[in-house]
Amino acid sequence: MFDFLKRGRLIRRGLASRKTRRRRTRSELMARLETAAFAKVLIYSAFAGGLAFLVFSGQQPEPTKNFVIALLVLATAITQLWINQPKSFERSSRVLLIFGVILLQLAVTKLLFVLCNSGSYRFLKPDMAWLITPYAFAPLVLSVLLGRHHGLYAAFFVSLWSSVLFGPIDAPLLITSLISGFTAVSLTLQVRRRSQLIRAGFWVGLAIWLLSLTFGLIGPINWFYPTANDWGMIGLQSALAIGNGILTATLVGGALPLLENLFQITTDISWLEASDLNHPLLRRMTIEAPGTYHHSLVVANLAEAAAGSIGANATLCRVCSYFHDVGKLVKPEYFTENMSFERNPHDDLAPTMSALIIIAHVKEGVDLALKHRLNQRIIDIIQEHHGTSLVRYFYQRALQQ
Repeated sequence: MFDFLKRGRLIRRGLASRKTRRRRTRSELMARLETAAFAKVLIYSAFAGGLAFLVFSGQQPEPTKNFVIALLVLATAITQLWINQPKSFERSSRVLLIFGVILLQLAVTKLLFVLCNSGSYRFLKPDMAWLITPYAFAPLVLSVLLGRHHGLYAAFFVSLWSSVLFGPIDAPLLITSLISGFTAVSLTLQVRRRSQLIRAGFWVGLAIWLLSLTFGLIGPINWFYPTANDWGMIGLQSALAIGNGILTATLVGGALPLLENLFQITTDISWLEASDLNHPLLRRMTIEAPGTYHHSLVVANLAEAAAGSIGANATLCRVCSYFHDVGKLVKPEYFTENMSFERNPHDDLAPTMSALIIIAHVKEGVDLALKHRLNQRIIDIIQEHHGTSLVRYFYQRALQQ
């Protein structure tokens, strides 16, 4: 009420406009769920229910014992997340992403083993299950989206859970899953292009192939009498092992845009795509505000170098720098870098009005950013890039009058 009256007085004095600014809608319910304890308890309970379904489905010895082990591993996983990743632990969306991706991999693993052992499909044999299991899916997804620590977390715990899904702890499955996951994470420390995912997938596939050879899952191979080997079958099994890693990485690359959108995460791949200078706002800037465009490029180079020197996200800083002054497109001629030498438009204005025009480029920038659906991090930079500093030049002019 009082804000409305205050705004009315400013409008009458010519110090504010009647224009309604765009705002990104924020759900109050979603904001509460993000930090609500009951939401996280619900996610953990759903995950435990998923584990129960996977352990008790199918015929396997001692399912109750394995389920108890799985619950103990879950308690350890929650504790580790709380200790080592407190920021993720506090956010329900992060917890949902982590345990949702892990549960998806476990479900696919269970399904593949059931299908291969059912005998219903002639081309699926029991020994193929170890070769086509997507060991690196959860580690790859979480490593790219949340960082290597989350990837290692997924690799470790998804391996433990996978090993108890089918009865007694399966050592070859546990070791293959661990090494494949660690390989995937070590090769995705900084992914800037989707082709890097495919390369990581190839090396994961190679690791699966070597481990399968070690555990006798490929073959049998008679090294003393090579002519006695079924090289056609060995070749097929080798192709399945290596293709497993490549296919998993391809699926991860395809799923990333959806997961980024659902969980409001921006990867380096997306930041690199956003750095395209052919964006409509940047193209407008080159024509309507060339001085501002040059200024933005210089700031981008400085910000990228500074971020790189302290280990911050250099690509994010570069992209945000491109757009930080887009609000100047509304009145470009009122900013020094775009002025002509013949005339300064501020000479005809009161200092208070000049200051309002300068300050307004922040709000105008947010308005344009929302209209063009720019990333929320870019909008935050636009809003905050001047902080609470004083427009000192026009303040001094006002004092002199």
